[in-house]
Amino acid sequence: MDKRNAFENFNPIVNIIFFLFAIIFGMIFMHPLYLIISSVLSVVFYISVAGDKAFKLFITMLPIVLLVALLNPLLNDRGDTVLFVYFNRNYTLEGLIYGIVFALIVLVVSFWFASYSKLITSDKFIYIFGPLAPALSLVFTMVLRFVPNYLKKARQIITARKSIGKGGKKDAPAVLGALTTWAFESGITTSESMKSRGYGSGKRTNYSIYKFRASDLLVLVLMTLLSIIVAFCSIKGGTSASFVPTLIFETNTYTFVGAAAYALLLLIPSLINLKEVIMWQILKSKI
Repeated sequence: MDKRNAFENFNPIVNIIFFLFAIIFGMIFMHPLYLIISSVLSVVFYISVAGDKAFKLFITMLPIVLLVALLNPLLNDRGDTVLFVYFNRNYTLEGLIYGIVFALIVLVVSFWFASYSKLITSDKFIYIFGPLAPALSLVFTMVLRFVPNYLKKARQIITARKSIGKGGKKDAPAVLGALTTWAFESGITTSESMKSRGYGSGKRTNYSIYKFRASDLLVLVLMTLLSIIVAFCSIKGGTSASFVPTLIFETNTYTFVGAAAYALLLLIPSLINLKEVIMWQILKSKI
């Protein structure tokens, strides 16, 4: 089992449903308590998935988040608390906080999608959607496969042309022409290979290495129950938040019950990883 991230070893259906809950809730909840929970746990989970590379995404997102947060009051001057006046327009505290909230939502969704791209590979995508739309799943998977191949081939062509003394911006049409020719040849080769293997000649069968185990069902049921609790608390007003003209954040029983369920929902992958780490350390200590 993968010692770095045990959650990805669960059934892909469990993985994608978790991301579905995390991304949807991350986009709609604007209450500060829920935003803090989703911001921290989305970053923590991405660190567990990407390791040292997570810092690069954080550095990339930081100026975007700051820009969104600081620009919002310039576009929206509604609010009762005026921080300062510029060109006869008010720069308000309420507008600034709303900008910070919107920026955090962008951060949360970005990190969840980044984690999604690490865990949901093309074979998992085909496993989930292949039986429903086999042709569309095949095309999507081929596109995902060819994009990195095109980039790799383009670098090879550029390197080869530089070795014979050609390169620079003026050489771009020649590189594009060679890359296009290679793409057509690769397409024909793929088509002939699929035809020779009988693709489309009969009823298609599906094979997958993924099995739906009792542990997958347990985690799926737990995620569903927690999501129902979060949604119920939100419907009851637990996540209510207003920013203009004054700041009003709901703080009732539903707020804290929903926040606890929300935190536990987003913690499920990290708890699974922690459990595997503890078991691994126990097994090593017995050797």
